[in-house]
Amino acid sequence: MNNFLNRQAFFADGTPFYRLYTADGAEAAGCSVRLRFRTAKDNAASVMVVTDCVRAKMHKSFSERNFDYYETVLHYPECGTNYYFEIAGIGTSEERITAVYNKRSTMDRAQDYYNFKFYPDFKTPDWAKGAVFYQIFTDRFCNGDPSNDVLDHEYSYVKLHSEQEKDWGAYPHNMDVCHFYGGDLQGIMDKLDYLQDLGVEVLYLNPIFVSPSNHKYDIQDYDYVDPHFGRIVDDEGDVLVEGDMDNRHAGRYIRRVTNKKNLEASNEFFIQFVEEVHRRGMKVILDGVFNHCGSFNKWMDREQIYEGQEDYEPGAYVDEKSPYRSFFKFFSENWPYNKDYDGWWGHDTLPKLNYEDSESLCDYILRIGQKWVSPPYNTDGWRLDVAADLGYSPEYNHAFWKRFRKAVKDANPEALILAENYTDPASWLEGDEWDTVMNYEAFMEPITWFLTGVEKHSDERREDLLCNPETFEGAMSHHMSRFEYESLYVAMNELSNHDHSRFLTRTNGQVGRIQSKGTEAAEEGINEAVMREAVIMQMTWPGAPTVYYGDEVGVCGWTDPDNRRTYPWGHEDKQMLLFHKEAIRIHRNSTALRTGSYKMLYTAWGILAYGRFDEKERYTVIVNNTQDTVNVAIPVWQIGVTDGSRMEQQLMSSSASFTKVPDIYVVTDGYLMVAIPKTSAVILKDIG
Repeated sequence: MNNFLNRQAFFADGTPFYRLYTADGAEAAGCSVRLRFRTAKDNAASVMVVTDCVRAKMHKSFSERNFDYYETVLHYPECGTNYYFEIAGIGTSEERITAVYNKRSTMDRAQDYYNFKFYPDFKTPDWAKGAVFYQIFTDRFCNGDPSNDVLDHEYSYVKLHSEQEKDWGAYPHNMDVCHFYGGDLQGIMDKLDYLQDLGVEVLYLNPIFVSPSNHKYDIQDYDYVDPHFGRIVDDEGDVLVEGDMDNRHAGRYIRRVTNKKNLEASNEFFIQFVEEVHRRGMKVILDGVFNHCGSFNKWMDREQIYEGQEDYEPGAYVDEKSPYRSFFKFFSENWPYNKDYDGWWGHDTLPKLNYEDSESLCDYILRIGQKWVSPPYNTDGWRLDVAADLGYSPEYNHAFWKRFRKAVKDANPEALILAENYTDPASWLEGDEWDTVMNYEAFMEPITWFLTGVEKHSDERREDLLCNPETFEGAMSHHMSRFEYESLYVAMNELSNHDHSRFLTRTNGQVGRIQSKGTEAAEEGINEAVMREAVIMQMTWPGAPTVYYGDEVGVCGWTDPDNRRTYPWGHEDKQMLLFHKEAIRIHRNSTALRTGSYKMLYTAWGILAYGRFDEKERYTVIVNNTQDTVNVAIPVWQIGVTDGSRMEQQLMSSSASFTKVPDIYVVTDGYLMVAIPKTSAVILKDIG
């Protein structure tokens, strides 16, 4: 039955796939909203919308192209409602059935888990919907100011001295946390022309606040940009001598990161940086690490670098009377220098923040959340690190993020709140906590399995998932159902990032890490044609396509830390860069690809075809991940393409290269007939 139902093409029209209500509440008054639903012409005897409280009949309002349109006004409680559609009398006169339509498409019965959900007050920033993001791991992007570089032996961390890498092209070390290349905010500013030319609209920066590591997920001071990324104007003191790991002797480091002249100069430079980014029409979002801080943090001060300084209160590690004692969970009374505190996942370098027992901590972090999205900094939002882990209970976690959202949105209503999350995000995406998430489950993971057969860390290979359309479509439809429209279209769709292997490395189909395979192996056996397939999907899938720095020029790498290689200035893969520019250009210039509806049109082993469409545009994307040329017949009538319409090729990637040659295909009897080469992907647009 499901195969029959899926041929009937039930979906919303005029508004994106998962949003069945009008964006502006047109014709809605009080707690009501007009719903529109479409089905194949003369295909249904009746359509109902069903909520927890009512069953309302929808009336056929008009017909257009191949479809009938049904509408009704739905009344709902102030808190919103759940609903699905019920379609009766489907099919031929010999076989009439009733089906339901929910967020997983047509089914033979209702399932509450997949109901549509309407949250009337939930609004995410329009600027972020379908926007092209670019993620930058600052230390590895560009060194614009060598005077602020971390020095050899400047300090010690995790039993290592800091190390300044002199060769920009050197591979990351296996133990990389104290290994610095010198990338900074000046370097990003110097490359804004490049980013603008690439088509980037939003910069997502991995943490930039004071921290002893190159990744900076162990924050030392939330109030200031790290002077190693900003400006150092007072630069005196000694570095550590060989064998000395006592940071109380690291005078140069202490001066650089605790002296207010350096801290304030770095914040001032950041203000200029954001102003320049905004002047170019781009946005900036910051990485907020609020579940834990670092052992260097001024609130803890395990390294004792703040102890006795006039401008700083004593840290909780140092003194039981510290004003920050309640910020952490201590298991003993062993002061001074109490090492018995709770670390995230047991890491004593990452003290877990103890919100439940400290309202002052909560207030401090809420102030930080507001500070950086407000004047004079004016950033455009937050990416929240391990956001589901914050607090010691799910109840507190949700309570905190509700407060965080209110604080941030009060300060800047257009700020984006985007969370890192590896589980079902639905309970955080009800309009009062996060706006959206890094889209692992409904983008990175299924695409990686389908195109490469390798897990996103390159830790596992699954031949049964490679080219498997059933598992791909099942995973996508299930996980996409956990989003509403407002979250789905701002979800961060990445192929690679700082926590997972580079996608281009995954195309080699190998399992490996630095320790097992070595760095060079990450570049062996790669398949750029598969990478181009992935990029075409990234730029045409619902959400905000996010390029991890260097992916656009062929950077490889196993998982952390090898995924944090430097951007290869002067050694770029020019063809890959040109391809990214063209794919981004097509995405940016299309309303349908930014915020339009989505519908899977065709699947076979190794083959996917889907449509993106709105009231003005209709695109079809076809991917052939097999080793054979395949003839396919795509039912483009399901996205409103009419007989005789011409579908123009916008971008074609094949096993050898890519082309922008605008070949034309004519639609016959509602179907697009295409011979698609091996390891290829194509974007086609209906031009009438």
